[in-house]
Amino acid sequence: MFYRILSILGWIGTALVFGAVAIRFVRPEWNQYATWGAWAGLALVVLYTLGQWREILNYFRRRQARYGALATTGVLAALAITVAVNYLASRQNKRWDLTANQQNSLSEQTVKVLQGLQGPVKFTVFDRQTEFDRFRNRLNEYAYHSRNVSVEYIDPDTRPVIAKEYEIQQYGTVVVEYMGKRERVTSDSEQDLTNSLIKALSDQERKVYFLQGHGEKEPNDTERDGYSALSGMLRRDNYMVERLVLAQQKDVPADATVIVIAGPTSDILPAELDMLRKYLGRAGTLMVLVDPPIGGAPKELSNIEALIKEWGVTLGNNVVVDVSGATNEPSIAVAATYPLHAITEQFATLTIYPVARTVDAVTGGPTGRTPQTIVETSRASWAESNFASLSTGVSLDAEGGDKAGPLPVAVAVSGAADAAADTAQGTSTTNEPKPETRLVVFGDSDFATNAYAGVPGNPNLFANAVNWLAQQENLIAIRPKETADRRVTMTPRQQTTAFLASILFIPAFVFAAGVFTWWRRR
Repeated sequence: MFYRILSILGWIGTALVFGAVAIRFVRPEWNQYATWGAWAGLALVVLYTLGQWREILNYFRRRQARYGALATTGVLAALAITVAVNYLASRQNKRWDLTANQQNSLSEQTVKVLQGLQGPVKFTVFDRQTEFDRFRNRLNEYAYHSRNVSVEYIDPDTRPVIAKEYEIQQYGTVVVEYMGKRERVTSDSEQDLTNSLIKALSDQERKVYFLQGHGEKEPNDTERDGYSALSGMLRRDNYMVERLVLAQQKDVPADATVIVIAGPTSDILPAELDMLRKYLGRAGTLMVLVDPPIGGAPKELSNIEALIKEWGVTLGNNVVVDVSGATNEPSIAVAATYPLHAITEQFATLTIYPVARTVDAVTGGPTGRTPQTIVETSRASWAESNFASLSTGVSLDAEGGDKAGPLPVAVAVSGAADAAADTAQGTSTTNEPKPETRLVVFGDSDFATNAYAGVPGNPNLFANAVNWLAQQENLIAIRPKETADRRVTMTPRQQTTAFLASILFIPAFVFAAGVFTWWRRR
């Protein structure tokens, strides 16, 4: 009688469980009763199972039952391992990019910006549904590197109200929103998307002034000795680039973020020297690029040299000669060593300096000013002091004043701002970096020209220096990569050879091998 009652309870429990499942699909509003029924049914099934303990024990004493139990245990263990691996993989996502130049990975600069987000950022893509995939792969990478990034895809044809709210004028528009600020871009490239993100994060546009009037390089010149390529890169980092004729000003413009003196062929005026001194005294930032005194370069720039010497930096009266074999021209120095500094953090790209001079950091300089070398040439270089030998053949002459490498060709220095600058900055928010004077000096101005913009390290190092001067350390990194051109270009003769090899030679070889094998087996 007892076992009959248990059997009835087991069937009732099974019916309650199936009934609870059915209620969840048929009458969701009865979900609470379904839960109670499921628990009650499960309890009755467990009670029935416990009442059958003798039959269960006798069943597992059989050899076949034991083998079945072991097989079932193995299957359940394999399923448990599979579920655990997938669970961990969904929370510890890891990707590998096996392309030659890491084309499918975000650049270090973009990753730094994403990891530094202090609030939610939303990317809204407005395009036809069939075009969403061209944005999805890239924006998924943005979301992968930051939990603050969310992405939404909207077809303006099916949701015209939202498109009108965002003032969408064309397909393929991406709107970047951050703390109420919107930026828009009509491209799916990493450079444009990151640039829009940087603009949305920035509360103001920063200005880089290139000093003019002394034969300096032109920031907008597209010729080989111009700086137009670098100017474009700075604009993508949310900088405004303008020319500055300081002799026509009463003072350095108040909105100047960085002043650049690039390759002057004549010295600055005493009045300009005084203005730059005052500018540096109130937490100004300056970059100076001075070529060695050969060719058309002046032998002496006393005012510029005096200004940077006040900050513990001196220019060598020499030319760096490099015989490492990296180039066929000894006057082109190659650098791959970058002492630890914020500008060169994780920077490991070659940079070249055509006709450079040494730049030395003077130890024991003014209080609070610590100059530091940021670029050094190789040991197979030296500082040539005999300029006449450059055209006839050079060799290291230590007794004649030549200095063996490695040699410093760039120096960075920073120091606390004057008290007047601190007072003027007293109204700034606590989130703003503490104002300080910063100075970077390069012994060559040609390395940043359009002629050498194709050397990846050159423009990146220049931009890193500007970002450090502007106290925008989050932008110091390698810029987004351009798509590599991996096409194979062949001469007509090579094309004919490839055609004959694929159509005639290879099939003939395979046919001959088959005939030979058949003949031997025969």
